[in-house]
Amino acid sequence: MMKIAFRKMHGLGNDFVLLDNRDELFSLNINKIKILCDRHYGIGCDQLIIIENPEHPEADVFMRIYNADGHEAGACGNATRCLGYLLADEFKRPDCVIETKEGLLSTHRSDDGHVCVDMGAPRLTWDTIPLSHACETHHLSIEHGVLTAPDAVSMGNPHMVFFVPDVAGIDLHHVGQHLTHHTLYPQQANVEIVEIIDRSTIRIRVYERGAGVTLACGTGACASVVAACNRDLTDRYVKVILDGGILDIAYEETVKITGPVGFSFEGQFDRQLLEQEFEPWHPQQRPHHSNPQRTSN
Repeated sequence: MMKIAFRKMHGLGNDFVLLDNRDELFSLNINKIKILCDRHYGIGCDQLIIIENPEHPEADVFMRIYNADGHEAGACGNATRCLGYLLADEFKRPDCVIETKEGLLSTHRSDDGHVCVDMGAPRLTWDTIPLSHACETHHLSIEHGVLTAPDAVSMGNPHMVFFVPDVAGIDLHHVGQHLTHHTLYPQQANVEIVEIIDRSTIRIRVYERGAGVTLACGTGACASVVAACNRDLTDRYVKVILDGGILDIAYEETVKITGPVGFSFEGQFDRQLLEQEFEPWHPQQRPHHSNPQRTSN
């Protein structure tokens, strides 16, 4: 039985399974991706990362990103940092270029092992985020309980950024489940709730589309700083505190994200895992009985 090698890594608890497919040893579909990402039937992760041969002549590799629900994403800051760490070892240099669906991303691994990624310029117009119709992207007319008037930002994926007095007081799981599917966001939204600590520090929590509440989100941290700066709530160099740790964000013409990466484990799985055809069951699902039998005492 053919074995497929993988690495499990994370950026502040935002975890990834990385598969190298530069030799085109396997193919994936939505069912296979969901199985690999499932924490009971597969390996388990927030996102599955596939390393492929680049198309752009300046890139070292192409990175393909899949959310846990099996759908492809355009960007992932923490995954890019994890891959940048690996590429620095592979190519014996600190600076590498990763190609994604949304363009080229430059990575730099410093001597302390932290990795910086230049995520490029944020997209702030309704059609580049994208939103479903023309509108101002500041103070959107979206309300859900205490959450009101978010900003829309794209960092290669669409974000809905709310500002609140206390992020701990928000039931982000249920709020995020609802807001990620808002009709203004045709590609669904990553939902951030942001608490301003001071002009150089913010606290955020993130609900990622296709993954749910995660311990950290690189693009969410970037989008939150962009929105905060544009509202003149912070300066342009900001420490972002997430559930899983701290990222440093610098917002100038582009947005740069810096932080640590972590290794969980590496191993191999049987190719047979990818040949299973079933829909992973989750606790929130309930068995359906078409003809329930009634009994009497």
